[in-house]
Amino acid sequence: MKIKIFLFALICFATTACDHIYDDERLIYVEPTQQDSIETDSAATSTLRHILLEDFTGQMCVNCPLGTEVIEQLQEAYDDRIIAVGIHGGPLGFKGNASTIGLATDLGDEYYNHWQLEYQPVGLINRHGAVNYPDWMTKVREELARTSSVSMELEATLSDNQMSINVKESSLSEAYNGNLQVWVLEDSITATQKMPNGSANKQYVHNHVLRTAVNGNWGESVILNTNEPKTHTYQLPVDTKWNTNHLSVVAFVYNDNGVEQAIKTYIKQ
Repeated sequence: MKIKIFLFALICFATTACDHIYDDERLIYVEPTQQDSIETDSAATSTLRHILLEDFTGQMCVNCPLGTEVIEQLQEAYDDRIIAVGIHGGPLGFKGNASTIGLATDLGDEYYNHWQLEYQPVGLINRHGAVNYPDWMTKVREELARTSSVSMELEATLSDNQMSINVKESSLSEAYNGNLQVWVLEDSITATQKMPNGSANKQYVHNHVLRTAVNGNWGESVILNTNEPKTHTYQLPVDTKWNTNHLSVVAFVYNDNGVEQAIKTYIKQ
């Protein structure tokens, strides 16, 4: 798999969420590394690592659209190896009112507080500590240089407003002990967003918004023995507020060492 790779041309020295990277200073092109085009086979003991980027964001956060820009650049550079999840909550989240759509949830608040985050936007990249958005590209490339010992397959279908989700996980080398987490996301949600210039954009389009956790807020325990795949199956009714044409499912396995592997699929109808 050949992937365009980009690196920051500017190293940001500030540590607050207010840093800005000018358009002409962001990226330079470099040739792909050998790792970026790795091929796997039936005898493989490792596979390409996909990156889970948990974007802690909020509709009242003026700098959060800047974080979204970085995510878009990452996805353009690395395609489906970047799995972004917009987690709305925290002090700058908005839960809505009678006239305005809010995307923040109690689940988002729980995650924000659990990780003891202090500002927005901020990201967790494979759960290796909080990272300010100007540094996301550098941290993502570091993660992409690592392989994973876990492979995953994911399928999601929709029938009669009921989602059916199948997740298959397999350890390619040593046994893996951790948790399996499954989330539902929604794209293309038009809702208000505070912008870097202080204005409110009521036609802002929010993507990869975390809607719900399928198998508990922190997932469920999973033990994977070498070359002994496990399959988990879930059924979930669709919330009437969700647009079924824009739903996707993300699944990942993680433990105290971070996220070992992640996968995403759009729901087939």
